[in-house]
Amino acid sequence: MSAIELPVWAYVYGSPSGQGKIRAVPEDFIVTEHLAFEPSGAGEHVFLSIEKTGENTDYVARQLAKFANVKQRDVSYAGLKDRHAVTSQWFSVWLPGKADPDWTQFDTDTIKVLHTVRHARKLKRGVLSGNSFKLIIRDWQGDVEKTNQQLTAIKTDGIANYYGEQRFGHAGHNINKALSLFQGSKVGREQRSIYLSAARSYLFNQILDQRVLAKNWNQAIAGDYCVFDLAHGYFKTEQPTEEIVQRLAAKAIHPTAILWGKGEAELLPVEQAVIAAYAELAVGLVANGLEQDRRALRINVADLDWQFMDETTLALSFRLPAGSYATAVLREIVNLNT
Repeated sequence: MSAIELPVWAYVYGSPSGQGKIRAVPEDFIVTEHLAFEPSGAGEHVFLSIEKTGENTDYVARQLAKFANVKQRDVSYAGLKDRHAVTSQWFSVWLPGKADPDWTQFDTDTIKVLHTVRHARKLKRGVLSGNSFKLIIRDWQGDVEKTNQQLTAIKTDGIANYYGEQRFGHAGHNINKALSLFQGSKVGREQRSIYLSAARSYLFNQILDQRVLAKNWNQAIAGDYCVFDLAHGYFKTEQPTEEIVQRLAAKAIHPTAILWGKGEAELLPVEQAVIAAYAELAVGLVANGLEQDRRALRINVADLDWQFMDETTLALSFRLPAGSYATAVLREIVNLNT
């Protein structure tokens, strides 16, 4: 297979109605992480809510390990967060039989401990209910009326749950690294995980793209698997019943697409076509042990609000479920010069 270039995947609400710049300063991109549970208040693991500015998650985790005098494997976090942003996220540090250090001494100009609480178990990847975003788009130019119409539609009908372009690296670098991995290249464990995720996410986006073009990304078709909103359980629909149609219209359930890997799932024709078209990626994912899963094609955008602060500045705020991307919202309304 030749090198893969990232396409422009199909838009749900027409083409973007404006252009602008995001992340002119870190404070233009504010993210707050929400845990899926409440820490108990007791246990061997210290949970820390940390606000970081212009720092990546792994760096903060390494600094925590040094500060607490523990091994790096004793520091955990639920998810990676953008470096070029102000993000509040959770970390855990395993301190069995030890008192807390003075966490205020960990603060720097770019890192601040907001809250600490004990819990019986370490923080695991993915145990989030979602993330809240406050974004500012600067140097905005475009059609105000169309932008308002698109944002109103997004608030009402949700968005296509594309993986964001950052998943794939610059110009699709991570997908092509996955191809090299499948062809025998050696990579480190952490990079391997990034490349495998990129390859699988690319296949998903290709399937979603076809569903958007067919205008059934938010509808059930025969043989679809639907997932409950804000949950992981899904079920098969041999034929869409009136009840299924109503629940989809209420956005209580969503159609899904395959996250490719080992397994015996029955594939829809659109899924079969994409898997066949990118056989080298599909075979490589199976050979590297990834298990099949499913992902919602549509997600709700909660608490969406927006305001034109002046003629060239657009402010947005909203909340997304864990695993979804703010850029999937932005791509529908604005071409970004990041």
